[in-house]
Amino acid sequence: MRRGSSSYDSAGVSEAIGFVLIFTIVMMGIGLVTLYGYPMLLRQQASADQRIMEKNMIVLQNDIKSICYKSVPYKETSLKVGGGSLAVFSSDMTPQAFNVTINGVLLDTFPLVGNLGELRYRSNSEGMVVTIESGAVIFRQYGQSGSTMLAEPRWFYDTPTHTAVIYMINITSEEMLSESGVGNVQMELGNTSYRSFSDPPFTVGYVPDPENDYSTAWRDYIVNTLGWDETFAGSNIYQLPADAQTLVIKEYDVMIRSL
Repeated sequence: MRRGSSSYDSAGVSEAIGFVLIFTIVMMGIGLVTLYGYPMLLRQQASADQRIMEKNMIVLQNDIKSICYKSVPYKETSLKVGGGSLAVFSSDMTPQAFNVTINGVLLDTFPLVGNLGELRYRSNSEGMVVTIESGAVIFRQYGQSGSTMLAEPRWFYDTPTHTAVIYMINITSEEMLSESGVGNVQMELGNTSYRSFSDPPFTVGYVPDPENDYSTAWRDYIVNTLGWDETFAGSNIYQLPADAQTLVIKEYDVMIRSL
């Protein structure tokens, strides 16, 4: 009887040890997944949200193009804002602006020396910012100085006629608007103007917001894509081609009614 009892006790101990080993392995697996896998999933989700919002902002840019360039009076787009929030910063809330000089004389009529406003998305976890400013889609990391242009505005220089064309698009809203989740972006065309100047030389200056500086993106676009020269490094003032005889400025107010 003693020998049998000892056998039963040994079997019970072996079963308990096996259970503890299996339980330990399972818990270690859960711990490794929690430690390494879950943060990776969060990063992948944040990256997916970023790519989706980049595409959404380009869709909204196309809506603005339709309103400004195709005379579509009203656009409404449904979109999902994930991992952050989308907000309208009206022209009276933001300091960034474009200044234009004609033969050394600064134009002083809105919005050429006024603020442009922007439609800005900021992620919650990654600190990523995607904005639409004066028809351009711009990406930057919050708190960092650099920025890059994801989709260009509609500026150009026509060499045969020596004519430069600049579109100034002012984003504005009657109230503070923001959205997180699924929403409808409703926008319509407000005031417009068309002006032509034939008194060169012409310069265009960008005044950045120190807290949301997109000057690098604008510099890369104006200097590298359009081929215009910066008066001196870091000035954010750009000289149009020396042979430019005419500057056409088209101005549009885009009213954001809801998000």
